[in-house]
Amino acid sequence: MNDKELYSGESDESILSVSEPVEFYDSNKDFITLEAWKKCREVKLLFYLKIIPLLPKEEKFNLDNQIRRASVSITANISEGYGRFHYQEGIQFYRISRASLYELKDHLISCYDFGYITDELKIEGENLIESAKRTLNGYINFVKRKIQNEKS
Repeated sequence: MNDKELYSGESDESILSVSEPVEFYDSNKDFITLEAWKKCREVKLLFYLKIIPLLPKEEKFNLDNQIRRASVSITANISEGYGRFHYQEGIQFYRISRASLYELKDHLISCYDFGYITDELKIEGENLIESAKRTLNGYINFVKRKIQNEKS
């Protein structure tokens, strides 16, 4: 197989066999099927679509930048954790995601305190963040139980 064939998007059994072992692969399941990832995505979209556009230009390299990084981090860390082979490694990434949710809650409060967003938008953001935190905590506990069950 030449380089052109390799990068043309055509599948080749020898390339696919380099991926994870077949017994661990479920083509119907991916990190995008996780409820925790879906709820964190809603939080990310709220900040990107409703809050960041309301920030003044002087916040472009301050609050705006911090919100962008934390918003992307909440879903990116779940996806990276999901891709880890060992459950314990995954939990570390899920905890980072949870920390980013807390950071976003603080940024939401700052946006409200500085008069950039309305009370209604603050409440909407708080509700989404709290729902995402509960779901993510539930997922972390689920993975912890899987680790305990494997040790038994």
